[in-house]
Amino acid sequence: MRLTILGATGSIGVSTLDVVARHPDRFQVLALTGHSQVDLLAAQCKQFRPSYAVVGSATDAQRLAGLLRAEGLRTEVLHGAEALVRVAALPEVDAVMAAIVGAAGLPPTLAAARAGKRVLLANKEALVMAGAVFMADAQRAGALLLPIDSEHNAVFQSMPHDYAGKMARSGVRRILLTASGGPFRTASQEILAQVTPEQAVAHPNWVMGRKISVDSATMMNKGLEVIEAHWLFNAPAEKIEVVIHPQSVIHSLVDYEDGSVLAQLGNPDMRTPIANALAWPERIDSGVAPLDLFAVGQLNFERPDMRRFPCLELAYRALKAEGNSAAVLNAANEVAVAAFLERRLSFLGIAGLIAATLDAVPQGALPDLDAVLEADRQARVAAQGILARMQSAST
Repeated sequence: MRLTILGATGSIGVSTLDVVARHPDRFQVLALTGHSQVDLLAAQCKQFRPSYAVVGSATDAQRLAGLLRAEGLRTEVLHGAEALVRVAALPEVDAVMAAIVGAAGLPPTLAAARAGKRVLLANKEALVMAGAVFMADAQRAGALLLPIDSEHNAVFQSMPHDYAGKMARSGVRRILLTASGGPFRTASQEILAQVTPEQAVAHPNWVMGRKISVDSATMMNKGLEVIEAHWLFNAPAEKIEVVIHPQSVIHSLVDYEDGSVLAQLGNPDMRTPIANALAWPERIDSGVAPLDLFAVGQLNFERPDMRRFPCLELAYRALKAEGNSAAVLNAANEVAVAAFLERRLSFLGIAGLIAATLDAVPQGALPDLDAVLEADRQARVAAQGILARMQSAST
């Protein structure tokens, strides 16, 4: 199988290459992309010798090209958003790992779907922002969408093989998405008001990037996953529930009409869903240690506290509102998280900024990609304006 890995220098990309390296007879890397981590991308190119490497800027492209020439590599170095789209839709590529975080990952991920590729979907924003457009284009092109988020991959593994998005026909009653609860699962409002970026990115179970770690701490990550599950499994909001499961051993569950509940369990390691999607419908070694249930000892479950985690409630609100609301939610969250990491917004201010942006941007339909990108632009402008007023009011 010939692969393009979008976001090769991020945590998902690194884990993907770890799995690929275990099966050199099975996988060939044709293209790697990394926005600005030039040294890491150069090391990956040295190991996997792709035909193409993509970075964000011309300056980084020039530097990367020099590093690769010094190693005697013939990898063609490209840069910019158009180059990402190009390597995602290469005719010779069989599968695309879509692991670019945020709205920047939408155009190349959509390009892969439109080219009819096997899309290993780790970029949840593609469905949050443009679910209707993305799913329609993927279906027309005959693309195979395989979820990489551990929760959606667990649901996928627990669904009937002939599910095809029909909950009633398949006897599916509910989808239960598990959540660790993040580092502040039991924190008081007083503690949450003082949370620092360093505390928010210190996830107790998973190794993730800074933005996703903050999303996990606010539970917006779970909210985005609820929206993603809606599109992947054609499930209405009221059929998707979130369950706090601190051990992160059960990755999600599917509840059936006959009383059966099927779950996928495993150690919290993203190489498991990555290997599942790379090899599906077969199974291959991922490098993940076997689950030791005796060491785990017990499994706990709680209902999410919407007062402690208002971002989760905002995500349900956006999903039920339809139209451009989820795209606005996602854009506002990206602005808010960036401001928090830059210490320009408090942890509790993240939800406030998102809610104000949802109120400020008029609702509208999203018939095509241009409309999606325009909704994203409007939301970012609105969020930045609201952020400026919040900062002014606090000084």
